[in-house]
Amino acid sequence: MSLRINAVVPDFDAETSQGAIRFHDWIGDSWAILFSHPKDFTPVCTTEFGAVARLNDEWKKRGTKVIGVSVDGVEDHKRWAGDIETYSGSSVGFPIIADEGLEVSKLFDMLPEDAYLPDGRTPADSATVRSVFIIGPDKKLKLSMTYPMSVGRNFAEILRALDALQATEKHGVATPADWTVGQDVIIPPSVSNDDAKEKFGEFDAVLPYLRKTRLK
Repeated sequence: MSLRINAVVPDFDAETSQGAIRFHDWIGDSWAILFSHPKDFTPVCTTEFGAVARLNDEWKKRGTKVIGVSVDGVEDHKRWAGDIETYSGSSVGFPIIADEGLEVSKLFDMLPEDAYLPDGRTPADSATVRSVFIIGPDKKLKLSMTYPMSVGRNFAEILRALDALQATEKHGVATPADWTVGQDVIIPPSVSNDDAKEKFGEFDAVLPYLRKTRLK
């Protein structure tokens, strides 16, 4: 069964480019993003890891840890980090999980149960290992995305989604399409007009069921 929103994500032990971890302990009280790749030393993945590295300060501002997972070993991860830094101009300050046996990939349902990695494998052999999971401090899955190998992920959108998740959890609101920090949010229909005015102050009733307000 696929991992569902609000399910507690699997805990696991793993070796990473920065040493051994226990996943839930590594998350601690932070938000976390786990993002996966089919293989080291591949072009699209190198650009994506570079994008994550360039956003290092943004993750920190949001109290969020990032961790990659790829189906190669620790030594390959360490060598690949040099290419990522050359491409992006930023250091790879986050760990990369070694998932040669597909344990983590299967725990998070990134691969079919019968998937395997033959000798001399190519990225196509693990093409479905290309997912993003945003996890809250409660260790529950808040959002997931899966991309094909040919389409590079938009990490600006992942950052925007993280902002929206943190805002909705903190303030008990929803966010409209294309929302970014500083724009109006949506008051949930479960909140009465009187309660909305008490909690948020003035609001704009665009429709009886669509009320917008600005967070203070």
